[in-house]
Amino acid sequence: MAEQSLNDGLAAPKPYEPPIGITDPPLDELLTKVSSKYALVVFAAKRARQINDYYNQLAEGILEYVGPLVEPRLHEKPLSIAMREIDADLLECTEGE
Repeated sequence: MAEQSLNDGLAAPKPYEPPIGITDPPLDELLTKVSSKYALVVFAAKRARQINDYYNQLAEGILEYVGPLVEPRLHEKPLSIAMREIDADLLECTEGE
């Protein structure tokens, strides 16, 4: 009886692919752009709301809000787009607004 190798019939492991979304860009990098994690949350949420309103108004022909400043990925949510805009220094955070 021949001994079977442990790897017989098993697929080779795939290389690690980091998840995309809120971890891309990394939160540590985003926190260097604002004064606190709370400011980051408020800033990103306000921008995500603007992006969402922009998409909702496209059908009505009203262009009150500015659309995404980065190329949106397929099925990317407004908050992820806002985080990438902040990371790319395309937005300026002013405290107290």
